[in-house]
Amino acid sequence: MLSVIAAFFMGSCNIPAQNINQQTNTQRTESQASKASVPIKPKSEIKEAKLIAVGDIMMHDTQTRSGYDPKRQTYNFDSFFTPVKNILSTGDWVIGNLETPLAGKDVGGYTGYPLFNAPAQLLDATKKAGFNILTTANNHALDRGEKGVIKTIANIRDRKIASTGTARSAAEGDRILISTKNNISLAVLAYTYGTNGIPIPQGKDYLVSLINEKKIVKDIAKARKKGADAIAISLHFGDEYQRHPNPQQQQLVENLLKAGADIILGSHPHVVQPYKIFKFPGKNGKTRKAVAIYSMGNFISGQTKDYTNLGVIFQVNIRKKIPEKTTEIIGIKTMPTWVHRYTLNDRLKYRVLPLEKTVTQKKDSLLATSQYPVLKTYLQKMNNHLNPLNSKKKNK
Repeated sequence: MLSVIAAFFMGSCNIPAQNINQQTNTQRTESQASKASVPIKPKSEIKEAKLIAVGDIMMHDTQTRSGYDPKRQTYNFDSFFTPVKNILSTGDWVIGNLETPLAGKDVGGYTGYPLFNAPAQLLDATKKAGFNILTTANNHALDRGEKGVIKTIANIRDRKIASTGTARSAAEGDRILISTKNNISLAVLAYTYGTNGIPIPQGKDYLVSLINEKKIVKDIAKARKKGADAIAISLHFGDEYQRHPNPQQQQLVENLLKAGADIILGSHPHVVQPYKIFKFPGKNGKTRKAVAIYSMGNFISGQTKDYTNLGVIFQVNIRKKIPEKTTEIIGIKTMPTWVHRYTLNDRLKYRVLPLEKTVTQKKDSLLATSQYPVLKTYLQKMNNHLNPLNSKKKNK
């Protein structure tokens, strides 16, 4: 009897090895399938890029003459920007408002105010300084007519610099300039209040982008649809020589930021106006931050009226979270500048100086000791003036 029971148990445990392997393989496959069904969380990354912008890059007669070499009969304006090159070159997007046609000497000659036309060598100087985007929508865009607009754009493209605000065709005018740096895509749009009464040729509205709120709002939506993570808008508007924005500027800026723009870069008054930080309701209950500087003043010009020799380098840091694809402004900085007019080899010269560095180091060989206290006062006044218009008291 015991032998029968033993035989029974032995027989019941005698499972073929092949079946055991099949079961093991099935279990392993099911385990692998179970693991595969669990989604792998994408690695979280943070990308950052820096926007640097300046105001009007103008060319008066005295500036054009300052860069002329009579022996070689050539122009060179590199010295304009040499003192600020180290600052500008830190930007991923470096934007300036080119407020002069570069139409060539054969189109009315090289002239300053009121109808500007400068040598294209100005572009060589801007590129060497670090500029990679130029806005061209301003009241002097048509100073040399349609031909001037077309030639200016061609000269800019020849230097591999991007531009926006004027166009050579309707198709070119419909394009949105989007520049991607460090995986962050920035759309740059540009518009002007007018063209000093010079009419845009009939049927060629694309030549110069005029401020039209409804169109700008559509362009903002278009930029987002094309994948822009952030949108910067250059607005050539406001009252000349007024150091504070008018109500129309303030309303337009607020409307465009509410419509989805992130950064407004103002120009035209030729003097610096303050900047303001805005906060709007964002996605998932979060706050969306935006910023506008109403006027960055003159970056370089031959003007001598009060405050026209002072400008600002405006810096905005942009951060993007991946895979969330959320973008935010994380840092805003202003660096006041001053246009130094000086004489070298019996010739009037120009250059842009960063005020804080100049005042702190006091090592500039072209400045007299007596000039430093004056520049220090300029710096203090500019820093106070640029403080954001956020307090209720200031907004009254």
